[in-house]
Amino acid sequence: MKLNRKTVSNIVFMILIGLMLYPPTKVYFIRLISFAPAAIVEENREVLDDYNWKLKGLNTETIDFNSVKNKVVFVNFWATWCPPCVAEMPSIQKLYDAYKDKVDFVFISNEDWSTIETFYKDKNYNLPTYNLLSKVPKQLESSSIPATFIIDKNGTIVVDKKGPANWNSEKIRKLLDELTVQN
Repeated sequence: MKLNRKTVSNIVFMILIGLMLYPPTKVYFIRLISFAPAAIVEENREVLDDYNWKLKGLNTETIDFNSVKNKVVFVNFWATWCPPCVAEMPSIQKLYDAYKDKVDFVFISNEDWSTIETFYKDKNYNLPTYNLLSKVPKQLESSSIPATFIIDKNGTIVVDKKGPANWNSEKIRKLLDELTVQN
């Protein structure tokens, strides 16, 4: 059987579509196109007005969000079944490893600990993870995941990113360095 150019093109196209639908390839592709998020321009930033939020620690202590008031906080809503969430996790783990002593990290999932624990062990992650015990503050509500927020010491939401990103970028590291030295 002789293949013409159009048939070869169609076969290649179908293979590419198939690879993009295959979860490991899909995660890799998402990771390739994820960039560092930008900070919100100052005049468009919102201040978190409600810290009364309870979180059940799964691999860490249960907290009242009031305990992170006046601190720089990295909040990420995610799930193990979400390819964009999985795609950004290696960069988040690297950022966490570098900044865990300067920034409070809060990873929120609605999954049970056994599911997350299996995922963490498989990927060698150790991010402090929580389930919700009360309603999320309105400024942090999102209908999609991943949803990530960086909050400064004054409660101002400096980054509001829906979708995957490269969190271990120079841009984000510079931002966190600036936020952690501010009074």
